[in-house]
Amino acid sequence: MGQLVNGVWHDTWYDTKNNGGKFVREDAGFRDWVQDNPQAKFQPESGRYHLYVSLACPWAHRTLILRMLKGLEPHIDVTVVCPDMLSEGWQMGLPEPLFGHTRLHQIYTQAKADYTGRVTVPVLWDKKTQTIVSNESSEIIRMFNREFDRLTGNVDDYYPQHLRSVIDEWNDYIYPAINNGVYRCGFATTQEAYEEAYQQLFEALDRVDRHLETHRYLAGNQITEADWRLFTTLIRFDAVYVGHFKCNKQRIQDYPNLNGYLKELYQVEGIAQTTDFYHIKRHYYFSHTSINPTQIVPQGPQLDLESPHGRMHL
Repeated sequence: MGQLVNGVWHDTWYDTKNNGGKFVREDAGFRDWVQDNPQAKFQPESGRYHLYVSLACPWAHRTLILRMLKGLEPHIDVTVVCPDMLSEGWQMGLPEPLFGHTRLHQIYTQAKADYTGRVTVPVLWDKKTQTIVSNESSEIIRMFNREFDRLTGNVDDYYPQHLRSVIDEWNDYIYPAINNGVYRCGFATTQEAYEEAYQQLFEALDRVDRHLETHRYLAGNQITEADWRLFTTLIRFDAVYVGHFKCNKQRIQDYPNLNGYLKELYQVEGIAQTTDFYHIKRHYYFSHTSINPTQIVPQGPQLDLESPHGRMHL
């Protein structure tokens, strides 16, 4: 993964040397909001927004899930980038439909010619003002959850008011230790940095597994955004993170409660269709040549995601 510096692309990896070998993720560069407010700059309108995603990326996967669950598929169209991320970063299989660009970094400079920062997915583009609304997945899913309800008539709420403090607490715990924790393991460049991230990752997974022994979902008896944010990491764990990122203490299928929880979420109608294991494995194993220089993509593992999840009693 490279970056733009004053609008010019550079194939440069993250600088771990100045962080003691630790991988430190940069903040998103575009943080505006779609709001159901007549005074808002970005208002919810059908056909106005375009979403750029990678099927491999867990952050982008979140947005595809909320787009599907909230009935936004007819209203927000999507471009899926190629799984390979090599020179010049994310690339398009075919020229994307808005401008004919073949690289995602061209979308960033289309919005801001002198942009400096990482070029990441997802990206929510506004066709009306010709700019990026946001490239922060946690905020895009909040927009999808709430701001388009009058347009779609879908009022399912994955961030309900009475559970927000619980959801926020889980998000704040799971993000650094698990969501980003797998990357902190995989992209660490010193033994010490890797072991620190590894220990925090599995301590967190153990805690979540214990919680799920007596709770159907993270925040209680209904699925919330906290579950979907965790899901996109769990669904990639056994296929990629165990081997490629050296997160090999145990697999998700070895956990008595996380395994059933993962299967239950995967079996929610429409979720399997947002999950593409070819893109997931191809991207990680083929693109991260500093970790896997041979670019060999493994055939396995065989994952049992369709069998009964056994959580109906909770």
